[in-house]
Amino acid sequence: MDLRTQPRAELVARAEQALGARLMSERGVCKRRSLGLPTDRDTWVRLSVAPAEAAAERCGLEATAALPRQVRHPWWYQGTCWRDGDLLVRVEETELVTEPVICSGGVVTTEPELGQGWWQHLVEALTALSTVPTSRVATPHTRPITQQRVTSTIQAVFPEVETTVAEWTVAHADVSWVNLTAPGCRILDWEDFGLAPRGWDAATLWVNSLAAPALAEQVQQVFAADLESRTGQLSQLHACAELITAGEDYAGPLAAPVRNAADGLVTALNRREP
Repeated sequence: MDLRTQPRAELVARAEQALGARLMSERGVCKRRSLGLPTDRDTWVRLSVAPAEAAAERCGLEATAALPRQVRHPWWYQGTCWRDGDLLVRVEETELVTEPVICSGGVVTTEPELGQGWWQHLVEALTALSTVPTSRVATPHTRPITQQRVTSTIQAVFPEVETTVAEWTVAHADVSWVNLTAPGCRILDWEDFGLAPRGWDAATLWVNSLAAPALAEQVQQVFAADLESRTGQLSQLHACAELITAGEDYAGPLAAPVRNAADGLVTALNRREP
């Protein structure tokens, strides 16, 4: 089901009844599998649809209630779900974050003005997240991050690379400029978080910064401990391989720098002991 092309009035009405709040549909943000709307009590509601058969693998945002405040996530208040044929509909109410995101769409091509305090807050948030005890597996783009996924993605482009992941930590799994706010640092869109290879979040942010070289270098410096590890290099190469596989039309201004960066990572990984 693609919410962008389907009638949504009935889903919104049922969500309003379940939560006891009026949803402001005129200010909604609709994606393929989710709809976000502010409420009349200054909160945010996320309505999502997914195959019911995937319910055992993907819980909702209530899992963020276990995260400490320093992770800088929107606070979760309440939620409900119901089955609609072969689909599971989930509705969740969270804190409303009013700060603008750093990039509302497309690719960052110029370095945003972010102070040292902003970077420190991001490091503290991702460090705190990495130590949260959980068996939940990260699922960006609805696909669980497994050893098999890492291997198949990388070796489809670079078959000579040994891809065994030695270190797994908890990651947000979609740390991109569209999910980060400024001037305060808040991290949005937590539906995919869970276990992932070390450096996954830093690698995602880095690869989405390659069209702005100074910004990409800043990410490398800030997260050097993770990104310079073997697993961190694999995370970076995986991010590059995904964009290379998607093609130049999809990668846009990232296409050339991603290919150059990937070649350097392959050389570095092949020189290291697995």
